[in-house]
Amino acid sequence: MKTLLLISLFYCSLFGSEAEDIIKKLDDNMRGNTIHIELTMKVVSHSHERVIKLENYAEGNKKSFVKITYPPRDEGITFLNLDNNMWQYVPKIERVIKIPPSMMLQKWMGSDISNDDIVKQSSIVEDYTPKILSKKNNITTLELTPKEDAAVVWGKIVLEIDTNTYTSNKDTYYDEDGEIVRYFIYKDVKKYGKYFIPTYWRIEPADKKDQYTEILLDKVAYDIDISQEYFTKSALKRFSR
Repeated sequence: MKTLLLISLFYCSLFGSEAEDIIKKLDDNMRGNTIHIELTMKVVSHSHERVIKLENYAEGNKKSFVKITYPPRDEGITFLNLDNNMWQYVPKIERVIKIPPSMMLQKWMGSDISNDDIVKQSSIVEDYTPKILSKKNNITTLELTPKEDAAVVWGKIVLEIDTNTYTSNKDTYYDEDGEIVRYFIYKDVKKYGKYFIPTYWRIEPADKKDQYTEILLDKVAYDIDISQEYFTKSALKRFSR
């Protein structure tokens, strides 16, 4: 009985370590040391379509700056994530707004992504505990559950990860009651230096079959020098222009 218990503990430790290694490599691919992305987002709802273009500068998971570059009516709106605090600047009213933690799950610019997604505030490495659910060829399915003290908005996340590139094929997000809220589907993986990243993302809410958001990564640059001026509150107005 004691031997069986030791074997069980050994395998739990082994798979736990493997799951942590996979999620760390996935996170490294998505973030790098620094990353600059230009992307196009198409939001589809019923018969309505809307296109948004933006730039994102990020360093790790504590610093992120986002600027909308299209459409003209929204051009210059900026967002800053700094040490788990988020602000938005709206040029039309010349006002900086602090976004409270209670609004991190709110839809961003009418899309199917959240405020938390756009500034990458939550960290899948720091805030969640990974567990391997299944392995089939190069696809490993992981379940992420929030750590006890993590300030996150999801009850759990299930990821289908390609361990050839350490990129996700599909993420399924659940609320605190265990109900599916949305799906992230990824395609067209490209390599940038030593990093792999999907350049097509599709976000589908689970309760609205005729609604989705598509994201195309137009330009990606990893491990570049990004001025620390982007990660200050003054950047919200300064780089809005």
